Amino acid sequence: MALTNRYKTATGAGTLAALVLVLVFGGPWYADWARDETDSDTAGGWFLRLLGWPAWRFDSDDTIQNIIAADLKAILVVVLTCVFLYLLPGSQLARARGTLSQFLAGWSAYVFAGAFAAMLATLIGSNPSSLGAFQAAGSGAGYGFFVGWIIGLATLGGWRGRS
Repeated sequence: MALTNRYKTATGAGTLAALVLVLVFGGPWYADWARDETDSDTAGGWFLRLLGWPAWRFDSDDTIQNIIAADLKAILVVVLTCVFLYLLPGSQLARARGTLSQFLAGWSAYVFAGAFAAMLATLIGSNPSSLGAFQAAGSGAGYGFFVGWIIGLATLGGWRGRS
């Protein structure tokens, strides 16, 4: 039975961690708190604001197209994290569970997911441009770089199939 399996998959654990990050820190209540209560001129405040980067929302004064693009960005971060965790072969080829390659595969999957999600969401939003998409991909990759270590830690020790 899949629910009672004593092994967690690295892909499942990393995707679950990404989902929790996006749901909790991407929510409007956290984004409002981080904007109002943190100082962007400190490292801690900057990081707390960065955690809310894949922000999702239901209501805003913005256009409906931009709201959908922002929500799609948050969804794509989770979905693409799952896809990249499945596709990155480094940890699948590692001989032992919990190796450095598995940690780096989880981390890099989140970097790629952030970059691609931002780029695709920008192209869907109003007034899309190539320059805007490239700049958004850079900010998404930056988010993945500074937050992706959490996904890397979540994937450590995950089972990658038959040995």
